[in-house]
Amino acid sequence: MITRARLALFASSTGAAIIFGLLWARPTLHRDPPHLSILPVQIDANGRSAATLSIDAPAASGKPTITIANPHSASIEELTLLDGHWQAQIRAGILPGAVPIRVQFPNLPPATVQLTTIATHADSFRDGTPDYLRLDTETDRRSFRRWFTYLAEEQYFQDAANRPPEIKDCAALIRYAYREALHAHETGWAEGARLPIVPAISPVSKYQYPYTPLGAALFRIDEGPYYASDLSRAFSQFADAHTLWRYNTHLVGRDLDSAAPGDLLFYRQDAEHFHSMIYLGESQLRKDGARYVVYHTGPEGTDPGEIRRRSLVELLRFPEPEWRPLRANPNFLGVFRWNILRP
Repeated sequence: MITRARLALFASSTGAAIIFGLLWARPTLHRDPPHLSILPVQIDANGRSAATLSIDAPAASGKPTITIANPHSASIEELTLLDGHWQAQIRAGILPGAVPIRVQFPNLPPATVQLTTIATHADSFRDGTPDYLRLDTETDRRSFRRWFTYLAEEQYFQDAANRPPEIKDCAALIRYAYREALHAHETGWAEGARLPIVPAISPVSKYQYPYTPLGAALFRIDEGPYYASDLSRAFSQFADAHTLWRYNTHLVGRDLDSAAPGDLLFYRQDAEHFHSMIYLGESQLRKDGARYVVYHTGPEGTDPGEIRRRSLVELLRFPEPEWRPLRANPNFLGVFRWNILRP
């Protein structure tokens, strides 16, 4: 019995040694990372320009995973397999700078390549708004309008105590809805924005606040076309009704037939006082077929004012004629549209 046990142990040890020796003697498989190229290597940071990323790897490598360190600097439009080679379209964001791109296959070492996006200062309409802020697609313009009007109308239905404390007058309501419509709707955003319900509205895809060359300074506060030097002097987080009217919007008509949801109605009370309303169109919250505006009355003395929502029928019959949005009303400046909605 002892002899048989020793023989079994010897055989087992010998077999293990042979297997180990074979593994040790087998040459190590050397796997190269994929070969990457990108053309062009520099594109404008305008939210529209694109480069083509070409990826060469062994056919059995599987599907690559592409990551961009800063998703606000560029995005992956599409990934396709053509004649055994992978290609991806990389669309520029609006933040200029170096854009490292990493490609990883399941069984290969990773590889990186760098794209560079260049700052642009075009202002096609010479209205002071840089083209990189303009929403180029109808999808983005529709998303902005829906978010902007939803956020403004939602504040009307909110208890005053639950509203963001910044909303104290008509311009503040507009600034809030504009900023949050463009905001990066990340984890925790709805709580910070005090939204009880997050609507199923697609976000604006071209960029998200505050990831722009202007940072948090969204609103134009100075006249003239846009120049590179304006980054440090011509934009602010704050803008009153006059500034919104004068430097951030453009006239589309003097009657309500020209209004689209998200447009603004401006009134001049006197040489120094302006008022604004947000044209909602049909309500997204309580659908009844009527068209509405929403606005904040602003403070008066010790009265902090309130947010009001009126149908167009009510507004056109308002007891004080200076608030009726009619061409014949000299106080009514007209229907205005955000400059970023100029395609």
